[in-house]
Amino acid sequence: MEYVTAVPHPRSEAAAPARSGRRSLAAALLFGALGAAVALLATRQRWSEGTATVAGGAFPLTAKGSDVTGVPAALAVVGLAALVAVFAVRRAGRFAVAALLTLSGAGIVAAALAGVADGSALDEKAAEATGDTSATVEALTHTAWPYAAAVGGVLILLAGLLALRYGSRWPAMSGRYERGTDRPRRAARPVDPERPEEIWKALDRGEDPTGA
Repeated sequence: MEYVTAVPHPRSEAAAPARSGRRSLAAALLFGALGAAVALLATRQRWSEGTATVAGGAFPLTAKGSDVTGVPAALAVVGLAALVAVFAVRRAGRFAVAALLTLSGAGIVAAALAGVADGSALDEKAAEATGDTSATVEALTHTAWPYAAAVGGVLILLAGLLALRYGSRWPAMSGRYERGTDRPRRAARPVDPERPEEIWKALDRGEDPTGA
């Protein structure tokens, strides 16, 4: 009995990297855009709240994410710009932009987690409310929005890792949009010198009817 060994088709082997490139591209775009949206939204929400004693009474204070730290919002914008720029560069440039995207996500995570227990923003508001620079906030509590910002950073981080791993398989901006790229000139059509209308048509096309 003879055994026949199945040989993989060359087309299927060549198509596998293309499929993985398309899937990783779709995932990176989804993760990057969603992560930036979540991080930006989270920084606009209330991160912490507490009270300050003013004239013998408790004065409620709240701080948004942008009051605590501006790093997540800034890095979310940088991450979005890097995600778009990945398609405008090739080779070493694409690797550098992918690394920037990865670092943006990591920075958002670090800044958001650092803001979980940060009460300095509320202390500043307590000082303004009481007129006492040494005043501090009391009954300090934090919401879940800093963790939401960290999740957004994780998604951007994943997009950057996908770009580092599979970015070489992703498409780049078409050469027709690159500066300094000349379009190939079409060969001049043969012109019958005895037919004036063909000479005029050649001149309209920018061709030399003499063939010189």
